[in-house]
This record gives sequence, structure tokens and C-alpha cells, in this order.
Amino acid sequence: MAKFKFEYIWMDGYKPEANFRGKTKVLDLDSYNGELDVLPEWSFDGSSTKQAEGHSSDCLLRPVAVYPDSARRNGYIVVCEVFNADGTPHDSNDRATIEDDPDFWFGFEQEYVLTENGKPLGFPEMGYPEPQGPYYCAVGHGRVMGRDIVEEHLDACLDAGLSITGINAEVMIGQWEYQCFGKGGKKAADDMFVSRYLLHRVCEQYGIVVDIHPKPVKGDWNGSGMHCNFSNKEMREVGGEALFTAICEAFRPVHEEHIAVYGSSNDQRLTGDHETQSIDQFSYGVSDRGASIRIPVSVPKTWKGYLEDRRPASNANPYKVAARIIKTVNSAVVPAE
Repeated sequence: MAKFKFEYIWMDGYKPEANFRGKTKVLDLDSYNGELDVLPEWSFDGSSTKQAEGHSSDCLLRPVAVYPDSARRNGYIVVCEVFNADGTPHDSNDRATIEDDPDFWFGFEQEYVLTENGKPLGFPEMGYPEPQGPYYCAVGHGRVMGRDIVEEHLDACLDAGLSITGINAEVMIGQWEYQCFGKGGKKAADDMFVSRYLLHRVCEQYGIVVDIHPKPVKGDWNGSGMHCNFSNKEMREVGGEALFTAICEAFRPVHEEHIAVYGSSNDQRLTGDHETQSIDQFSYGVSDRGASIRIPVSVPKTWKGYLEDRRPASNANPYKVAARIIKTVNSAVVPAE
């Protein structure tokens, strides 16, 4: 028998954005290879996380996904859904809302800012650094800040089995991005969820705070988004201009419904400037980073591939984003030829 450590993680009931919560369960096992069925449900005090009242405070954690945790010997990260004591999904359980379909693939582009004492790394105590321009995908002292954190986070994600497909310094100094790919709405959002958790945990060691506000610095500075690339089997294998046009048009009448679940304070980011479309307008176009939906330049060559929804904010809930996109794509009606 050996001692195995399982960090049960979930999202609390705070609004407008929830926070990560986690606690460790130690189990005596002969061996462990990622099986979900050996992990018990576990209760927690929902009155301390804005998920229950004190007079009836127990909420249940139900394990739904497991990832290796390289920071611990015999350690694992366990993604949990939150349930009420009667076994029904809690109102904060956004994962339960996804109409899952393994044919849907998602690639989330998570932008974030590393901050210290309330300022992005690289910002002076007073005033501002040199205007943005030289920082994007940059290298060198004074051009990038926090690379050691970014590299450690990348390794932690890869060790956990996450499909991180790339990282880069972003337009504002102290701002970074990584891309996280997954197949199926729930799996993709689980991976995104764990990648964010690991980012916060890595930053603990450095005394650095992760800021995922969509407009971390007011003024002529880029905001932070979580662009979402998506496709289903029909888009990848059947294709056709009519299909892609129908899908893009399906987003138009439900633009407000998407914005409602794409993160708070997104109006500060979606202004029509800094590679965004205005929050009150919807548009799509080939290679257009000022559109709501970008059609990648490679797609019209064969009219097969994926689309990029550029509206989700950096603080958006990936479960809500995936659920809403799946619903809209499935509603698209392709005209008969």
C-alpha cells in the first residue's frame, strides 16, 4: 500500500467570476493509474464558498477528470463537479450544462498578465513603460518579463498531460498567452480549467498574481482575451463555403447570448480597437482580427477547417463558452444547393 495525494479542485460560487478552490484527500492504495471509480465523492462547506447557507452547508464534490501532478510524489489533480446534497447539479456547476460531443474540437488562447504590487511586470513604479509594439513575441531584457514563470507553467501543464500547443509573449509587457487544445467540449474545458489552476499555483512560489481581467491596464494597451478556435467533424471533413457562412450567420442573432457568458467587463476590451470588434456589433471575415469571428486565411482554400471566436474575455468560463458555441453551431441551417 502507498499514500496517494489527490487535490480535489472546483469553482466556487463567487460572481461575476468564480475562484479556484481545492483540498487534498490522501488515500491508501496498492497502485493508481488514473481510475475515476476509486475516487470517492467528498463534501465541503459550501457556506464558505458562497455555494450554500450555513444552516444547510454541505455540498458534494464528484470527481470527473484526473491529471498527474508533477509537483507531488504520488500526486494527482482531480477536477470535480459540484452537486447539492440531494444529488442535483449545483447552480455553479457549469460543466453540467455542456451538451457534449466528441466531434467538437476546441483551442483556447488564454491571455493573462503577471502582476506584482498591482502592476504588470515591467511597468515602472510611476508612469508607464515604452508604448506597446516591441513586446509581442519578443526576447531580451526589458522586452519580456516573467519568462521563468511561463516556462515552469508550460512544463507543469505538459507533465499533467495537457495539450498545450504553444506559448508567446503578448502585445503588452508582462502579458503572455498559451494555447490549450482539446477534443470534446467537456475535455477541452477541463484541460483549460486545470491549466489555469496550475498557472495560479506556479505563481504562488514567486509572489506573483495572475490577472485575467479583460482590460488590465486602461488606455492604449491591448486587453486580454481567450479566443476560442472551434470545429466539428463536418467543418473539418465535409466543409463548403455554404456551411461556413451558415455557421457564421447562426452566431449573428444570438450575439448577445454569447456576450452574456463571455466574461465580465468585456465591454472594456471589445471597443473596436486593439484587434477587437465593438461589443454591440457582430461581424465575420477572412483573416480579420477586428471581426467577432475570424475565418482563418487557410480555410477558403478548401473551405474546410475551423473558425475563431475572438469575443471571449480572458476571464471567461471555458465551460460556458464551449456550451454556448456547441449550441449555436448545432443550430446552423445550411441552405440546400
